[in-house]
Amino acid sequence: MLQFPYGISDFYKIRTEGYCYIDRTACIRAVEAAGMHLIFLRPRRFGKSLWLSTLENYYDVAKTDEFELLFGDLAIGQNPTSRRNSYFVLRWDFSLVSPQGEVAEIGQALHKHINARIHDFAQTYQNWLQHPITIQPDNGIASFESLLAAVKGSPHHLYLLIDEYDNFANEVLMSQAREGSEHYKALLYGEGLLKTVFKAVKGAGSGMGLDRAFTTGVAPVVLSDLSSGYNVARDVTFEPELATLCGFTEAEIATLLTQIGQTDASRTLTTMRQFYNGYAFGEEPTTLVYNPTLAFYFLQHLATRGHPPRELLDTNLAMDRGKIAYIASLPHGATVIAQVLNPLELPSVARLASRFGVEDMLTQVRDETFMLSLLYYFGVLTLDCINNMGKLVLRIPNLVVQKLYVEQLRNHLLPEFGERQTLQRATEALYYHGDLHPLCTFIETTYFRALDNRDYRWANELTVKMAFLTLLFDDLFYITDSEPALERSYADMTLLVRPDMRKYTLQDALLEFKYLPLSDVGLSGEAIKVLTRQELAALPLVQVRLAEARRKAEEYRATLLTVYGATLRLHTYAIVALGFERLVWVKL
Repeated sequence: MLQFPYGISDFYKIRTEGYCYIDRTACIRAVEAAGMHLIFLRPRRFGKSLWLSTLENYYDVAKTDEFELLFGDLAIGQNPTSRRNSYFVLRWDFSLVSPQGEVAEIGQALHKHINARIHDFAQTYQNWLQHPITIQPDNGIASFESLLAAVKGSPHHLYLLIDEYDNFANEVLMSQAREGSEHYKALLYGEGLLKTVFKAVKGAGSGMGLDRAFTTGVAPVVLSDLSSGYNVARDVTFEPELATLCGFTEAEIATLLTQIGQTDASRTLTTMRQFYNGYAFGEEPTTLVYNPTLAFYFLQHLATRGHPPRELLDTNLAMDRGKIAYIASLPHGATVIAQVLNPLELPSVARLASRFGVEDMLTQVRDETFMLSLLYYFGVLTLDCINNMGKLVLRIPNLVVQKLYVEQLRNHLLPEFGERQTLQRATEALYYHGDLHPLCTFIETTYFRALDNRDYRWANELTVKMAFLTLLFDDLFYITDSEPALERSYADMTLLVRPDMRKYTLQDALLEFKYLPLSDVGLSGEAIKVLTRQELAALPLVQVRLAEARRKAEEYRATLLTVYGATLRLHTYAIVALGFERLVWVKL
């Protein structure tokens, strides 16, 4: 059976123990051509550590005898570069440095990590080194300088790999506590420790034995504060040649489904595309890629149990909800989160923020560009296109990420336990019985009231759709889509049961919305509240809007039935909102 390396970032282990490997070694040549000091950013759990492990095994002089075993059948093995197996390799992983405690404790953890890796280095290369490496227990930088002296006296140069360079610094920053900002400044400002480390790396490349360095991270938050300490580094995050370095293409996913013997590969691929695909990297959106951790999570479950996992969001990526919560906590952040959920008016920026430091994070105005850029780097937004104004249009990449946004909005609007219980009963009435009445009542009495004191309320149809999307989104049972394309036309919202969940008594739903301002109706909010739904439905303008919504809903319903046939248990609704007071609907 095909073994998927879920959670494994060790290239050597993957290649020697029979795990599935998606070949990215052709990128090694492009990386060599890109420069000596490189920085590469990608979201969490996107394969950055595995790429560093690939470089480590390719360049390590100690693995010369294993080159054919590790790379012989791969792209770079067929046409290797002249630098293969020619370096001493030193690797630091700053995600292992604890951000907890006082500055001195954080510094001690960093020194300890650097020293530990230097100790491993000395053990690995003792037969090549003519001079000993002296490790200073309380000074990792002095230990690094001793390592460089030993390397300089040998026939080989050093390749330095730094994983998650921004991890513990970002953790300190994201706390938003005053002491957190002071700790961050102490680490990066003036002769701060982290800045001093990168100054040492920069100096090491000036004839002191370091030939190349490749650094990975998530966001460029720290780059601004490191600029003077490490201004020789080139950011290759958006290089077109590296756009698919991390992530899987759809063709690769399709091949894996075939290899595990999936009988209905087309249907499974459709599910995976909707939940895991959609990330675009590079200067312009070209090939979309799947999140590799999520893909292996899904495929491993499918291969071992014969069906997809119930929970499509892997808990290892659920931590990203904290990044969305951070943005939502900023002034006007909730507005940005809600706007992101609108597929018809996607947010855009002239450019992504490429460098912003602690002063930007803590004292400057954190505008829409700042917030959208962070969401992009965190992997919860991606590039959709460049519009006719030259702006970068951003979108939510897929449904598992959309779940995180919906959860944030739902938690913000409906924080009370009792509200959640009432909502659960209302949604289940629609899910299992096709009964919309409890949900509409909940929206009128609870959700619309919650909008009164929030800063993301618009007087239009979007707010109504947002209400239903926020409350009905459930990726455990449904593929919930707002504005899905149906034969070049668009339905406002569809709620289609996941293929693997059709064995249950769940119902499908199609909803079409119209909005009527109270000023058009000629009635006040108080007057609207006392009328029955039958009386509201009899109002002339309401009848017009209901008829419009009904015509569109009937068209979309016919298309859905043509595409899915008898498998659907489809309930179709035309819904008219009268301001943010009442809802009127008809069931087709």
